[in-house]
Amino acid sequence: MAKPLSEDLRIRVIRAVEGGMSRHAAAERFGISVASAVRFVKEWRESGATRAKRVGGDQRSRRIEEHHEAIMNAIEARPDMTLVEIAEMLASEQGASFAPSSIWRFLDRHGVTFKKKRARSRAG
Repeated sequence: MAKPLSEDLRIRVIRAVEGGMSRHAAAERFGISVASAVRFVKEWRESGATRAKRVGGDQRSRRIEEHHEAIMNAIEARPDMTLVEIAEMLASEQGASFAPSSIWRFLDRHGVTFKKKRARSRAG
């Protein structure tokens, strides 16, 4: 992923636009995209911020975290549930749709593991 443009450049673009230059002209002058110039000025006018926002990181796990207690209670009641069964349970009882991979990441974050019993792995 590309690094954010410097705060110094952002400030220069904003000053140029506030000084009467169009966003297109400012973008061309400073060698950035027009979309970036528009975003810089919009963000500055709305919040006064000139710094780049944080890049990357988790954006969506809060949605499944809202169902933390329901998932943990279901696993406690039936420890051998599959990921698909947990997803189906969430859909029917909570009205929330999650892919099995999302549920796996949730369980991994919370240290929930499903260990196989050694006695069951032996052939007859």
